[in-house]
Amino acid sequence: QILRPEFGGVVSRAIAFEHVIGCVVHASTWTSEPGLVEHKMGQGLIVGEPAGGTSARGNALGAALQQAGFDVTVSADVRRDIWYKLWGNMTVNPVAAMTGAPTDRVLDDPLLLAFCSAAMREASAVGARIGCAIEQQPEDRHAITRKLGSFKPSMLQDVEAGRALELDAIVTVVREIAQRVGVATPNIDALLGLARLFARTRGLYPG
Repeated sequence: QILRPEFGGVVSRAIAFEHVIGCVVHASTWTSEPGLVEHKMGQGLIVGEPAGGTSARGNALGAALQQAGFDVTVSADVRRDIWYKLWGNMTVNPVAAMTGAPTDRVLDDPLLLAFCSAAMREASAVGARIGCAIEQQPEDRHAITRKLGSFKPSMLQDVEAGRALELDAIVTVVREIAQRVGVATPNIDALLGLARLFARTRGLYPG
């Protein structure tokens, strides 16, 4: 079930669920100007059936994308792959947006690092309740982020460009799922409240 359909449910009404294949993108890009996306690094794609398992169409899509030059993995559990990326993205991304700092400076601040780790542990508990358990610890994910060097996450790029922030897809939905499954998320709540007000005062989030 989609808890918070994007664009008021326009996508889900236009595209039936049976025509959807999940995908996780592992690539760094930069929108330098309207209509122009510059590729910085990474060509990884993970595709899979939303309900899990493998299928002929999933394998065919993976093969086509591989032929086009992407590094493709066809996953039997793309929900877990999506949750893992969300787990690693839901803290540093909005914190960077609010502070204006690139990823390395966020992780170099011990107080922010502890805050991000606490929120990630809450998200791990939520994932365990919905069949998307994460075996890593927040520190493991921070180490992966550090290897990418200093960069501006997507939300910080959006702030600088005056674009609406994707808070619902990255933070709000985690809190909503947590409420459904009965997991307390005080750090995620604080993160959402801060980021939401930050965005609203700049006209980058409705309300």
